[in-house]
Amino acid sequence: MSIKNIRLEVMQFLENKVEGFMEEYLIPVETIWQPSDFLPNSEDENFFEEVKELREIAKDLPYDFWVTLVGDTITEEALPTYESWLMDVDGVGQVENNPWSKWVRQWTGEENRHGDLLNKYLYLSGRVNMREVEITTQHLIADGFDIGTGRDPYKNFVYTSFQELATYISHNRVSQIAKQYGDKKLSKICKMIAGDEMRHHHAYSEFVSQIFKVDPSEMLLAFNYMMKQKIVMPAQFLRESGEKISSAFLNFSDSAQRIGVYTAADYVDIMQKLIEKWEIDKLSGLSDEAEKARDYLMKLPARMAKVSERLVIPAESTIFKWVEPAMIR
Repeated sequence: MSIKNIRLEVMQFLENKVEGFMEEYLIPVETIWQPSDFLPNSEDENFFEEVKELREIAKDLPYDFWVTLVGDTITEEALPTYESWLMDVDGVGQVENNPWSKWVRQWTGEENRHGDLLNKYLYLSGRVNMREVEITTQHLIADGFDIGTGRDPYKNFVYTSFQELATYISHNRVSQIAKQYGDKKLSKICKMIAGDEMRHHHAYSEFVSQIFKVDPSEMLLAFNYMMKQKIVMPAQFLRESGEKISSAFLNFSDSAQRIGVYTAADYVDIMQKLIEKWEIDKLSGLSDEAEKARDYLMKLPARMAKVSERLVIPAESTIFKWVEPAMIR
């Protein structure tokens, strides 16, 4: 039997658990928070006063902070690409509407709130050029992405396990910085989004744990493959108006590293957490190839930590069209 067919069998075997996953890791639409819960109410007669206060508090946040917040928002807003990618994964079932496709749709519904909330906050803040932000978002969706997983569910679940934890770290750190600058509203917004991301991380990492129970060697080889090729961020093709895909994502990443929102050390830490979560050191009955992969994985975080320590981040901020310096003063 081919590797693809074995993966399909495993996905079908796990289908009867997906309803339980949804109950445990997703929140019903009627009870989960919505973006309007955290923004000035446009129906309220005090709306303009609340917006004025929001804009006044936002003035104190620094340039790299705004670049990072905009980049995070654009990443969240490119959700159509992520949903269409996951719906095409082997075993998900775009046409059959099986439990996996229900998971992807409901997960998408929760994630969609994040970009919606951040976009509205940015608009009300008056600190950024919203048209430039919107152009970049449209480019990112139109350009698509390639995260190196193909249609392989094992690789995709490794990616989402990693990525959801990375977005938790980013939103949580932004929340902490906003709080330091006295922006309690933005701090709460980002903290709530971070909470969703952590919950989703637990879900995807549990999917991988379940696969390890029935197909440990192939699951380990998929994990090894993703760590070897490195996890690329979903906004890797970021670009501004009039530009081609080039260094915009790297410049955005530099801003995030300069203010400590998401760093190379965080990348290594996530890798270590996944190794521990999936108890790679305790797996048994592995093939020879998988045993070699385990040896490689167990040593990889320490090796990458040494590399990350040598990274030099530019001291000067790159000026983006999204955030004009004059708007931050």
